[in-house]
Amino acid sequence: MTDVDGCLTDGGMYYGASGEELKRFCVYDGMGMVCLQQSGIPCGILTSENSAIVKARAEKLKLKYLYLGVGSKVNPNCLTKLQAAQKICDELGIGLENVCYVGDDINDIDILTAIAKAGGIAACPPNAMPEVRAIPGARVLAHRGGDGAIRELCDEILEKI
Repeated sequence: MTDVDGCLTDGGMYYGASGEELKRFCVYDGMGMVCLQQSGIPCGILTSENSAIVKARAEKLKLKYLYLGVGSKVNPNCLTKLQAAQKICDELGIGLENVCYVGDDINDIDILTAIAKAGGIAACPPNAMPEVRAIPGARVLAHRGGDGAIRELCDEILEKI
């Protein structure tokens, strides 16, 4: 599972002349997630945004799980990312020790901390916020968000199966 902005993208917000929002996704990251799914490993996105762009990207990659509007600091009444991840774990009959999550900002701290404590893979790109990079047990990836960070982990997981 992964966050979007800063992980699947470079974290920038791009706007066209008409005010339309644009995001740049790395095709290598997408192919990594497709390869994981083809190997029987379900993938998903957990993001605080409620974005049609993210929904379109998830549909293109045929991701099994997409949680929009979770972990928002603006809307404290929504599910946390950890709660969303736990729902997915319950559906799959697995624990957090079987989860890999990539996050980069303060709304990812709870899920990354819980996954690291459980023995799962908690990771962040090197452009993550300092508080995220400092989470005990979290791995700082070599690739930046939007530039192959997700693919880096996907390839490592695929090598182990």
